[in-house]
Amino acid sequence: MNHRSNTAHSSPSQSREEPSLSALLKQLVPIFRKHRNRLLLGFTALIFVDFLQLTVPRIMKHGVDSLTAGTATHRSLFYFGIGIMAIGILVICFRFLWRMLIIGFSRYLENTMRNQLYDHVLTMDQPFFEKHSTGDIMAHSSNDLGAVQMACGMGLVAAADALILSIAAIGFMIHIHPMLTLFALLPMPILAISTKMLSGKLHTRFNTVQEQFAVLTEYARSALISVKLCKAYSLEDIQNRRFDALGNDYVKANIRVAMIQGLLFPAATLIGNLGLLAILVYGGSLVIKEVITMGDFVAFITYLQMLIWPMMAVGWVTNLMQRGVTALRRIYRLISTKPLLVEPIREQTGVDLAHPFSAQNLNFSYPEGAQPTLHDLNLIVEPGVYGIAGKTGSGKSTLCRLLVRLYPVKDHSLFFGGVDVNRLTLDAIRSRIAYVSQEPVLFSDTIAANIRFGKPDADEHEIIEGAKDALMHDEIMAFAEGYETKIGERGISLSGGQRQRLALARALVSDREILVIDDGLSAVDTETESLILQSLQRRFEGKSVFIVSNRVKLLAMTRKIFIFKDGRLTEEGTHEQLKERNPFYQAMYEKQLNSISEASHA
Repeated sequence: MNHRSNTAHSSPSQSREEPSLSALLKQLVPIFRKHRNRLLLGFTALIFVDFLQLTVPRIMKHGVDSLTAGTATHRSLFYFGIGIMAIGILVICFRFLWRMLIIGFSRYLENTMRNQLYDHVLTMDQPFFEKHSTGDIMAHSSNDLGAVQMACGMGLVAAADALILSIAAIGFMIHIHPMLTLFALLPMPILAISTKMLSGKLHTRFNTVQEQFAVLTEYARSALISVKLCKAYSLEDIQNRRFDALGNDYVKANIRVAMIQGLLFPAATLIGNLGLLAILVYGGSLVIKEVITMGDFVAFITYLQMLIWPMMAVGWVTNLMQRGVTALRRIYRLISTKPLLVEPIREQTGVDLAHPFSAQNLNFSYPEGAQPTLHDLNLIVEPGVYGIAGKTGSGKSTLCRLLVRLYPVKDHSLFFGGVDVNRLTLDAIRSRIAYVSQEPVLFSDTIAANIRFGKPDADEHEIIEGAKDALMHDEIMAFAEGYETKIGERGISLSGGQRQRLALARALVSDREILVIDDGLSAVDTETESLILQSLQRRFEGKSVFIVSNRVKLLAMTRKIFIFKDGRLTEEGTHEQLKERNPFYQAMYEKQLNSISEASHA
């Protein structure tokens, strides 16, 4: 078999399995490798800063010892001050360098991962978007990526800085007096134990924060795009209360994270002060006994103060790293999700659109559906205009979604141009099909840009011709800015019929061999609908058009009509044939005929 099965996917237990830390870090390795020279230079600058800072206590030691011994002069003290000032200037320069290089790297990493996330989302199929809301995906590309950026930027810097500074400072302290160093560092294990205990809770609570942010974002998004409906039903107060409740939940989740953070930072400071107390008691006695000099004592205290930052950094870095790992795990789960629709290993060519579609015993169930939606479907079509009719839920829209390859089907059940669809790439099929869905998708852009979407290089003449065939040109020209009119989010400034015809114009301009209209003319009046179909028959001569509709006047103009009931193709034929023998079609015809008659006598 030369293609992958389109029905296989990971089991629920597999999808819930937590990825290991090594698997998470593998996502970052290529990015680190790409910017390794930048990172090497940045960390070299960081090391210079740390060792320059460590030389200041040595200078202070010599200055204090010379004052204690009475050998200090104005000139020597001036030189000590100049030395400290020169070190300070060098620290500023190298600190600027490492910040620019390493923090800059974290922004490159964030940008690369955002592109990877976006690219992956674009490759996913319809079942993926049924499981992941827009708000959830937006949370991944904002909050989660921000947490990873902080962990790989300031978190990485703080960890390296704390490690280098603490090791070097402890080395200098041991050089001054080993036993005093032991006393000063005695409280350190307390910090390690408390950090380990708190970090697990931090991970769980931060994960809750990210999930709550996704819910809040999705609610805000859905509320904004349905603002007209909200106003029509006077639901502003209810929407506000619901948004306020979600916001409060998000705040509470953040406060629970802040409680852990509030314990980590004070714990590190307390431990640093305990070490300082040990130095004052034990180190003071060593100075009195002249075991160490006053300069050593001052230098030792300075080194311990330098250690307070690494001890505080343990809590901060733990916080950043836990946030980063949690966010990276969420991103990993999203990116590692595989589409149910997969490309064939070896594509078969030789597609013959003389028979664009055929089905053989096609059965289909939605991924989360308990019952089949299509049963034993068999059909063969040739170029022409076809109508698809049936009651709500009969499987009409499901068939359209399968034709444009939004869902996987079993092998040898659906054929495109005589070839099993599972042996053709998705692009090979979709690039030949224009699709107009029940709910037209429009962008907050100009009318021209929306029509040009399916064919970015379409010129003005093609755009106008497409609009004319969709009977939209005159209405577009009635706008003050014509084709350059901005239509707002989801075409909010247009009527339902205008939105559908604009989506149809976009499909026509894309100039594909097959057009699938899934009830995409439901908001258009019957007279306009008939005129549109006439233009489609002219424009798609020798090509194929599939129109889902229950309007008899429109169906009567098609080559053949497919009648669906409970997921089965119960009958097919021309308007005249179905009017004579199909009860559903007869009832629909008589009802619409009576409606027209009543309207004419009104």
